[in-house]
Amino acid sequence: MNNLNFDEIYHTYWKKIFRLCMGYVNDDDMAKDLCQETFIAVFQQLPKFRQEAAVGTWIYRIASNICLRQIHLEKRMPKNELPYQIKDLSEKDSKLEQEKMTGFLYQCISELPELERIIISLELEEMKQAEIAEVVGISPANVRVKIHRIKEKLTEKFRKYGTQL
Repeated sequence: MNNLNFDEIYHTYWKKIFRLCMGYVNDDDMAKDLCQETFIAVFQQLPKFRQEAAVGTWIYRIASNICLRQIHLEKRMPKNELPYQIKDLSEKDSKLEQEKMTGFLYQCISELPELERIIISLELEEMKQAEIAEVVGISPANVRVKIHRIKEKLTEKFRKYGTQL
C-alpha cells in the first residue's frame, strides 16, 4: 500500500506540470487541460504506482506522454502568436517585459523538436539530468549535450528577438 497522498502530489507538482505543458503547446487553456488530464491519470494510477522511480519522474513521464499524444492529434499546428496578449507594447515596466519574455520563451520552446522540448522543460523545472535521462530514455551524457545545444538555440533566438525590440 502506498503512503502517497494525491492532494500533496497535486499541490507539489501542479505548477511544474503546467509549465511543462506550456512548453509543449504554447497555449494557456490547452496547457491547463493537459495538466488536468495528467492529474486524472496520476489519480487513477496512483494505487498501482510501485515507487520504482521518483514520484516526480513518474508524473513528468505521464505528462510528457499526454502532451506528445495531443501534439500528434493536432498534427503540430504552428504556433505563431505569443500565449499572452500584450496591450501596450510602449509601456516598459518590468512586469510587462517579464511577461513578454516568458511568452517568447514558451513560443521558442514550442517550436523545438519534441525531444528537445521535453528536455528543456524538465531542465527549467530543475529536474536532475539523470532523472531527465530516465524520463526521455537516453543517457545522462546525451542529456547534458542536448541541454547545451538547446540553450545555444534559445540564446540565439533571444539575441534575434532583442534586436527586433
